[in-house]
Amino acid sequence: MFSSITRFKRLLVFVALAVMLTITFETAQQLYYINRYEIAFGVTFFELLKEQSYQWILWMVLGFSLFSYIKHTKSETNSRAYYVKLILSILGLVVLNILIISILQMTFNGVSFSGSLFFNEYIVFYIFQKAPMYTLGYIAISGILHLYFSNEKLQIKVQQLSDVKVANELLYEKLSAYTDDKAQVLTIKIGNKKRVVPVAQISWIESDDYCVKVHTEDGDSLSMRTSLKALEGKLGANFLRVHRKAIVNMDFVKEFTLANPPKIILHTQDEIQVSKSQLKGVRDFLGTLEIS
Repeated sequence: MFSSITRFKRLLVFVALAVMLTITFETAQQLYYINRYEIAFGVTFFELLKEQSYQWILWMVLGFSLFSYIKHTKSETNSRAYYVKLILSILGLVVLNILIISILQMTFNGVSFSGSLFFNEYIVFYIFQKAPMYTLGYIAISGILHLYFSNEKLQIKVQQLSDVKVANELLYEKLSAYTDDKAQVLTIKIGNKKRVVPVAQISWIESDDYCVKVHTEDGDSLSMRTSLKALEGKLGANFLRVHRKAIVNMDFVKEFTLANPPKIILHTQDEIQVSKSQLKGVRDFLGTLEIS
């Protein structure tokens, strides 16, 4: 909340500075033309600044309705109707600005109201002097507000996703106390069919080019398009890598011999060579087991 208020204050400061620079520029520009073409005499910078200031303050006050409109319709920014209404709102605000300024200026000058004078001298003058700047200003403000509220929506979405992530992590921690994330079955494609093999029935797995052969306790040998490395992370702690080409289900181990070369003999009578690099791991694993 605090960071949101800070961003909004920064936005207001930015808009205020932009308006101040615009007022100063227009005042200097108007003074230049008055002096250059001798339109009037004795006009000072601060007199013109005062006149420009109230006109732009009016522009800002009326512009708050634009802020309110964009804020309350920020969920509709993907629709064409939203942009049509926004453009019409900007044009309406510009017209309203010109009407009010013309009336005020006519009053300040002490001129009796006349429809033709009001339109020809004031409305037309301020259309050429103010309408382009006012329109561009409102468009710029609309763009800034659109980006601001889009960022706000994005921050809310990120926070929601963060909350979901935290909730899922807590749920995972609770569930992991009762189960693990290791595979319980392997799904192996055979022709146009898929066979589901319980991991507990797999005696060992060997590498076979770009595939692996999954050997089961029933003596079946099923080809599966994957790698030993990919399977190793999915299998339980009882599956041990004994060779670069073999993973063994240590629950099926019947004998372990240190003959040259060392090998494991399974209850299925399969014999799997143990590599030197994996020998220590196999011995450590079997050191806690009674081999029958």
